Amino acid sequence: MLMKVENIIHIDAPKSTVWSITEDVEHWPQWLKTIESVTRIEEGPFKKGSAAMIKQPGLPEAKWIVTAMAHGEMFAWETRFPGITMVATHELKTTETGTLNLLRIEVSGIAAFLLWLLIRFPLGWALGRENVSLKAKCEGSSLS
Repeated sequence: MLMKVENIIHIDAPKSTVWSITEDVEHWPQWLKTIESVTRIEEGPFKKGSAAMIKQPGLPEAKWIVTAMAHGEMFAWETRFPGITMVATHELKTTETGTLNLLRIEVSGIAAFLLWLLIRFPLGWALGRENVSLKAKCEGSSLS
């Protein structure tokens, strides 16, 4: 059984700006309170197969591996815990006045099914906070 939480926000910045900040995962902890640290495992461009160790408050450090990438448009990455698989998707769409940013977490596995009522709301809260932080970072950024 697959369970899903999404959050969408409009950002008053071009998609190129939002993408530059989104794919720069190692700098997320500087502006994103839901992430304590991100360490890329390999050097080079962020692409399908790229991996990073991510530490989030209250959770063990986890290895996230990029499983899908459309450069400038979206990426998805996956991590696994005993009984749980999580896939996080970051997707951008151009609007007349900026960019829509969609964040999605898909959770599957027996443990996820058993814990869904406990984890659904914290996941939704975290996605909302991440989107608000991304919006503030992008709209205050000098990138274009």
